[in-house]
Amino acid sequence: MIVPPGSSIGIVGGGQLGRMLAVAAAQLGYKCHIFDPHEDPPAAHVAAGFTRGAYEDAEALAEFATQVDVITYEFENLPVGPLAVLGPKLRPGTRSLAVAQDRAVEKQFIEECGATVAAWRSVDSADDVERAVAELGTPIVLKTRRYGYDGKGQAWIRNPSEAQSAWDSIGHEPAVAEAGVEFDAEFSVIVARWEDGRTTFWDSPDNVHREGILRTSTVPPPPVIAGQVEHARTAAANIASALDHVGVLTVEFFASRNGPIVNEIAPRVHNSGHWTIEGAFTSQFEQHIRAVCGLPPGSTDLACHSARMDNLIGDEIADWQGLLADPHAHVHIYGKGEARPGRKMGHVTRIDVG
Repeated sequence: MIVPPGSSIGIVGGGQLGRMLAVAAAQLGYKCHIFDPHEDPPAAHVAAGFTRGAYEDAEALAEFATQVDVITYEFENLPVGPLAVLGPKLRPGTRSLAVAQDRAVEKQFIEECGATVAAWRSVDSADDVERAVAELGTPIVLKTRRYGYDGKGQAWIRNPSEAQSAWDSIGHEPAVAEAGVEFDAEFSVIVARWEDGRTTFWDSPDNVHREGILRTSTVPPPPVIAGQVEHARTAAANIASALDHVGVLTVEFFASRNGPIVNEIAPRVHNSGHWTIEGAFTSQFEQHIRAVCGLPPGSTDLACHSARMDNLIGDEIADWQGLLADPHAHVHIYGKGEARPGRKMGHVTRIDVG
């Protein structure tokens, strides 16, 4: 299915990823229509249309679908059932959502695709946590099966006596217990896949996290990552193919002594790919639009010698004047309003043209 420029693209979710998708789509001649439950979502500021509605409202979603030619989404924590009314217009489909939003389902799926994950157990009770500690040893981390991101819904167990307090700290929610991984670096593989199976990849960035939140992404990566990228790309392509995914999909990896270990997948454009806006010939956002609309792929080659993206978290956005005064800073402000601790308010990319 080819959706030509001039058509309307629906985006479910109105955050910063939807905003950047809408900007990229407009550059290619598309109009975007945002569906989001909030009164003033950032993506609506740059879109041609906006419908305020609950993600669970199948009737509102069905009406939304009549107003657009193709539909995509900007994040994975969406109710799968109601989205079924969007039918074949939805790209990628609900299978990618269903797998990515449940950590236990996700880990089993990744293993079935032939990729490696850390040793893990599914836990539903304090007894399950104790059993996981006995079988996996420590340290292990508990992660809620659903709705965990940016370090939320996680608790470390560094010795067996902490099992109960960790279980309490995640609210006794169904979770996975995951063995701690010794790794040298973290990186991501961002792949765009077309309906006919074509794929493209960008350079894999060296990702640095603090307190569970991505702080920087840098390309090209150091040798410890570069030596594992080919293996990781194969794993990412297999995952995208098994999902029949159309659009951008991101797989986060640990670079370990034993090769790349998958941390998690995100069936969408990703924070670690923001550098591609200025640092690659085709950004992840434009490529996603190209893939879901059936357009030819753009080049994902580096358009510079190197690039580094820094997230602006919380009140770091208050220095916007200083950032804009830096002639080498590409500043992106998301228009979110209140700068809360841990909230991604924008990002800055600096490129070196060599």
